[in-house]
Amino acid sequence: MSDQEQDKLKQNPSFVLRAIKDVAFEDRPVPKLRDDHDVRVHIAQTGICGSDVHYWQKGRIGDFILESPIVLGHESAGTVVEVGSAVKYVKVGDRVAVEPGVPCRPDTIFAATPPWDGTLSKYYIVAADYTYRLPDHVSMEQGALVEPVAVAVQITKVANIRAGQTVVVFGCGPIGALCQAVAKAYGATKVIGVDVVQSRLDFAKSFGADGVFMSSRAEAGVDAVEHSENVAALIAKKFNLGDGADVVLECSGAEPCIQAGVFVTKKGGTYVQAGMGKENVLFPITTACIRALNIKGSIRYTTGCYPAAVDLVASGKIDVNRLITNRFKFEQAEEAFELVKAGRSDVLKVIIEGVQ
Repeated sequence: MSDQEQDKLKQNPSFVLRAIKDVAFEDRPVPKLRDDHDVRVHIAQTGICGSDVHYWQKGRIGDFILESPIVLGHESAGTVVEVGSAVKYVKVGDRVAVEPGVPCRPDTIFAATPPWDGTLSKYYIVAADYTYRLPDHVSMEQGALVEPVAVAVQITKVANIRAGQTVVVFGCGPIGALCQAVAKAYGATKVIGVDVVQSRLDFAKSFGADGVFMSSRAEAGVDAVEHSENVAALIAKKFNLGDGADVVLECSGAEPCIQAGVFVTKKGGTYVQAGMGKENVLFPITTACIRALNIKGSIRYTTGCYPAAVDLVASGKIDVNRLITNRFKFEQAEEAFELVKAGRSDVLKVIIEGVQ
């Protein structure tokens, strides 16, 4: 090995959030295994999540507050380049999807959630049992997008979606579209996507939804909650949902969608909140009580979601390649983040190639 190659192995270029709206490339030390159960992964591809952008622009999500620099990124796949002595299930050279949340009692170490570093580095250290081997036919890009698929798997798991149910999903961005596709894969007979952007509805209709609905905003002088109730009635009527949907998955975080979601859920049905917008919203609680709704919240994923997501991608039931709209080199990471921040309707999933 040449001196130049040896020097390259000692480098760990990283995309660092130093402070709110302040990002920079840093060459950090190559991370060492923390214990015998860890592996070091050479990151190959990383998707950008809205939470990464939120920390960049706002510096906090709920109780997680940026108080010191962190490496961004948590949707990643790569190649194992070092294993601890106790590692049994992966080996050097394995291509793996990286689950970014590792329990650490009584909390979880989650990549790119303050104070923990994320995966937008050349190398990342993670517990071996939170890596998942990728079949040879699954690309590294697909491996990186196992993470948002796992989020969708968790949302449908919280909803306890079963064969034969009707499902309405508010929001046709990446997570909403994936929830629609996972719900169909799990046997839902009718899946409806709701959004206010036509291009996203068009994508959803071709991706996982049986039908789509263009929602509308309340006009000036019209009671917003009453308008949401009317929207719910239109959805139920258009798609023959009778008294409402068995399950509603709210993936937008928009207050009118939250309200309409409650109104379109049938008596005894399940409403799951996954989208995050305003921290406090006007919620039709009386309707939720009268209808005896099962109201749940969903965040990240739990045991079994990552293996299920790998299977959904590997089997072709979820074609994550279709979500990718933009690709960038590692050196263009800030440009990639700017694109996601712009919120363009034609941008779904942005992928950053890892350091070679």
